[in-house]
Amino acid sequence: MTLAAGCPRCASPVTADPQPNGQGWICPDHGSVTPLWRPVVVGYDTFAEHLLRCGTLPTLMPWPLSPGWAISDFGCVASVGSDAKASFVTCSGSSDLDGVVELTVVSEEPGVGLGARSAGLNRTDPGAEIGDGPPHVKIRIDGHPISLWSVLTSETDTSFDRSVFAGEAMGRWLWLVFRPASAALLLKDEWILCDLADLGPELIDVPFRASPPAW
Repeated sequence: MTLAAGCPRCASPVTADPQPNGQGWICPDHGSVTPLWRPVVVGYDTFAEHLLRCGTLPTLMPWPLSPGWAISDFGCVASVGSDAKASFVTCSGSSDLDGVVELTVVSEEPGVGLGARSAGLNRTDPGAEIGDGPPHVKIRIDGHPISLWSVLTSETDTSFDRSVFAGEAMGRWLWLVFRPASAALLLKDEWILCDLADLGPELIDVPFRASPPAW
């Protein structure tokens, strides 16, 4: 197995649930959890395994990638034999203004908490800002406009090192987390997010670059 199990809500290690009717994995902080499967080595083979675990849940990312950008991390929250409850992909590159930039895109069912973890928040869902007033930006998925709102992170982000946007897409929460915070200026209306599972032969050309995860 080339994907390692972890907790979707925190960095604590998980252990196999010994109970016959257990959910599979136990987190010391959050109890029984559906595990987050993350690659031991980032690359094409582990990404193919990731897509199989996701099932029908999309793995969304801006496409095509800008020159010099690559996938640096990915994962999904899933039980064996079931479609994933959440997925994420992180890509990294550089911009003239911000230097090294990292973008994480999370698609998840309500209550999973993976998006909040990637954003560094102490809750599971985006919060009351979503839908409050006009959206701060709109993107597109499969030709459909998706509204996103800025999510406040000041309660936990004392260094102000990230910008977070969230909204609803296809009945799930959609999160975009930018590091550094100023990289949010890269986000423009009509950004297109693509499910990487739909790329077909183009998937072979997707670049990978291993780097230490930020969360």
